[in-house]
Amino acid sequence: MTPRLKDLFFKEIQPKLKSQFGLKNVYMTPKIEKIVLNMGLGLDGNDSKILKSCEEDMAKITGQKPVITKFKKSVANFKTRKGSNAGLKVTLRKNKMYEFLDRLVNIALPRIKDFRGLSANGFDKFGNYTFGIKEHIIFPEVSFDRADKVRGLDIVIVISSQDREHSFALLEKLNFPFIKKGDN
Repeated sequence: MTPRLKDLFFKEIQPKLKSQFGLKNVYMTPKIEKIVLNMGLGLDGNDSKILKSCEEDMAKITGQKPVITKFKKSVANFKTRKGSNAGLKVTLRKNKMYEFLDRLVNIALPRIKDFRGLSANGFDKFGNYTFGIKEHIIFPEVSFDRADKVRGLDIVIVISSQDREHSFALLEKLNFPFIKKGDN
């Protein structure tokens, strides 16, 4: 069964973007290629219990097992050793990506306390969008009582587009809650 957001994208959003930007065919329209979630653990990466609980939480949030990332260099000021655990990373593609995006926009982001919207400044020069979440417990899959510590997540949405305006239009059509100009 295809995800709801994927059907919506191919049936409604993609043709609207094609006509909005005057593109020759639908393959030129911006589309989401992948979503990368990253959870840095820092010094807690050496503790196997904490690493295991964070790994379980990320697996529940994304529906797929995370990869443990390692430090590339030893830095004395940050008390890191080369090869020790740095954090967790998950790359989502295809159906899991659309399902995660649907849950993120419609369920998780509205659960953030004092949420006013996402900043439109998170786009890089290639049109990819990056933002951070301070609390991983906003996802309903993670039990608030079971979480030992509230951790942050970095989310990178990789978009195949020509520029920032095309990426911004795509995410707006996918109901991303951006801060409107003039709102404080």
